[in-house]
Amino acid sequence: MSEKPIEIEFDNTEINNKLLELAKSCENLRPFMKNAAGILSYAVEENFKNEGRPEKWVDLSESTKKQRQKIGKWPGQILQVTTQLALSVNTFYDDDSAVIGSNLAYAAIHQLGGKAGKNRKVNIPARPYLKLTEDNLKEILLAAEQFLKQS
Repeated sequence: MSEKPIEIEFDNTEINNKLLELAKSCENLRPFMKNAAGILSYAVEENFKNEGRPEKWVDLSESTKKQRQKIGKWPGQILQVTTQLALSVNTFYDDDSAVIGSNLAYAAIHQLGGKAGKNRKVNIPARPYLKLTEDNLKEILLAAEQFLKQS
């Protein structure tokens, strides 16, 4: 698997316009970016907790459920056999950006889906845990508006 990070960007013109307005009117965006990173973090926690939002993730295959049952990890939650993936998700923010992601080698296959395993015969469905809902986007927009009013 490639060491190059996978970036998922949300194209939301309204948020981009607010961020541009913020950038023009404020010298220090770090407090807003910290707030945005917190919103990103909460969104991802909710995705793991609800096993996908707004749509549920694709269920585990019966063979995967049987494998997990043998080791005492089923019933359980999707993408959380060891909780390592969920715990690996980190946020970063600075004066200009807020970012969330995981540095685990297998994180991308769960986010995007694809072929895995010996000879790439196993199809892993996409289970986008790094996903924002419309409500999350509105929350970021509201935070930007509130930050603008205070600046």
